[in-house]
Amino acid sequence: MVLALLYLSLSGVYLLVVPAALYFYLQKRWYVASSFERAFMYFLVFFFFPGLLLLSPFLNFRPKKRQLQG
Repeated sequence: MVLALLYLSLSGVYLLVVPAALYFYLQKRWYVASSFERAFMYFLVFFFFPGLLLLSPFLNFRPKKRQLQG
């Protein structure tokens, strides 16, 4: 029973918690990251791809509309 709970909690962390944190990290750092940090971001996206794929229909990070002064 303990082993089943351990597997369930680790899969929840891998599929939900870390990808959600990764989404917010990518949103904050995408345009200001150095080349090393960008390569690390690509690795994280590759590593946590199943979780990112699960969360993608529910998250929307489109850029906000610009306010034009007229």
